[in-house]
Amino acid sequence: MPLLLSVNDVTISYPTESGLFTAVQDVSFSIAPGEKFILLGPSGCGKSTLLKAVAGFLKPSAGSIELDGRKITRPGPDRVVIFQEFDQLLPWKTVLGNVIYPLKVARKMADGDARHEGLRFIQMVGLERFSDSYPHQLSGGMKQRVAIARSLAINPRMLLMDEPFASLDALTRHRMQEELLGIWEASKKTILFVTHSIQEAVLLGDRILILSPGPGQVKQIVVNTAVGQRENTESLRIENEIRTLLEFHDEPQSKDGGQ
Repeated sequence: MPLLLSVNDVTISYPTESGLFTAVQDVSFSIAPGEKFILLGPSGCGKSTLLKAVAGFLKPSAGSIELDGRKITRPGPDRVVIFQEFDQLLPWKTVLGNVIYPLKVARKMADGDARHEGLRFIQMVGLERFSDSYPHQLSGGMKQRVAIARSLAINPRMLLMDEPFASLDALTRHRMQEELLGIWEASKKTILFVTHSIQEAVLLGDRILILSPGPGQVKQIVVNTAVGQRENTESLRIENEIRTLLEFHDEPQSKDGGQ
């Protein structure tokens, strides 16, 4: 299987007032092109820290991260991050303006070509009727769809998604999960997705890396035979397998029902 991303024995530590803090330790995994790969674990296990290192925002204290065989040393347009916050858009630009902007800046497209390409990705996320709307006129879920459209338009090698639906209400989160599966079917983009919800991980991920409580280490990588399925026998079996690995028997319900 060809590899797109390789994380090799990565440890990430940084200084704090009380001394050196190690967020993740000796973590290794790889992601194939077109794969939906999940980082799952409790708060403080280093999920977001790993994603930021893949993005190039953090430098590993030990080990290396490679994309297409080249070491990642800084952020780049081949990796686009989608955060959970809703303020990722430029408030003075319309939906179309937000999607067009990086096409003109990063891909140096002419106005007409950028507009045509931007409209294509806005249609992909189902927001063509809102292309002339401004961010303050959109719901949280719609803003996230615009952020995804803008990220896809840049044509990165990977989408890095840091709990992008965590701040949404339960119904919107459910809908956005289904939307993401549809967007992936249309784009086949490689996705690295961080979540603490077992249900979300099983619905979205081809493989699920389970991190131990911090410092995060690889507990197991689960091949998910229930990807795209929700609340059936196979998905419940995988959820229970993961719950056992995480020993989350007493974890409170998250607001979308994930555990």
